[in-house]
Amino acid sequence: MAMYSRIIGTGSYLPEKILTNLDLESMVDTSDEWIQTRTGIKQRHIAAPDQMASDLALAASRNAIQAAGIQASDIDLVIVATTTPDMIFPSTACILQNKLGIVSSPAFDVQAVCSGFIYALATADMFVSTGKSRNALVVGSEVYSRIMDWNDRSTCVLFGDGAGAVVLTRDQKPGILSSHLHADGSYSQVLSAPASIHSGKIQGTPFITMEGGTVFKFAVKVLEEAALEALQANDLQPSDIDWLIPHQANIRIITSTAKKLGIPEEKVVATVAQHGNTSAASVPLALDQAVRDGRIQPDQNVVLEGVGGGFTWGSVLVRW
Repeated sequence: MAMYSRIIGTGSYLPEKILTNLDLESMVDTSDEWIQTRTGIKQRHIAAPDQMASDLALAASRNAIQAAGIQASDIDLVIVATTTPDMIFPSTACILQNKLGIVSSPAFDVQAVCSGFIYALATADMFVSTGKSRNALVVGSEVYSRIMDWNDRSTCVLFGDGAGAVVLTRDQKPGILSSHLHADGSYSQVLSAPASIHSGKIQGTPFITMEGGTVFKFAVKVLEEAALEALQANDLQPSDIDWLIPHQANIRIITSTAKKLGIPEEKVVATVAQHGNTSAASVPLALDQAVRDGRIQPDQNVVLEGVGGGFTWGSVLVRW
């Protein structure tokens, strides 16, 4: 009998501090009108000085576990997608596992930048649907404020901090229908934080560098392709999509993708105005919001997709 993985709980967490576009006007040469016109972003959340990625992940995970109606001890796999880990090692997943009081289960990080949650969800699905895991916790957690150059107006207005999580469980009823992952390392210099550590010192810049125009064009192209790939694999049409939840980087990328797919605006979940780009956290944050406000209902088709530095990109088609 075929087994599937199903999402049975979602959760999210946003730090208390909110940084608005008006706040940024006093920090760097920019304006609220300029930021909103080009990105759709109005505000973003910023982690407190003592908050790490594992702390944000812990709050989101507890919310997801509660929503799933299980105990933390029932989790037997922990995967954290993050570009901003607590430290070089151990993994943020191991740190999170310990904070949750879980013992012995596999725990590891996935690094695919803004596609991280899609990669992590696809990985967890393989564990659960094949019987290697019964209940998997998948988290996207980021503190991008730590790798921002707050003097660079081309990047510092874009990003924010946050975490989102889901619990997957094994089920005979289809949940995750398919996943599709891609990467092209020839674009590795286009969007990066190109620092490394040598003899205890940072070499290169630890701040985000980005060729905005290249990223925009590539993102619109592959987000359309990734959604179509998921639909074709399941003999579905764009009209069969009940909800499209793309990576929340820029409202123009989101609307352009939906337009290319022929998906009406009211079927697209967009949180970028309130959250900014939270990288690997953006898709689970948006998913949790749409679940909790009642938009996503049983038996609906939900396409999750992301694109990020690497370049990496991919999609997951979910029957809710």
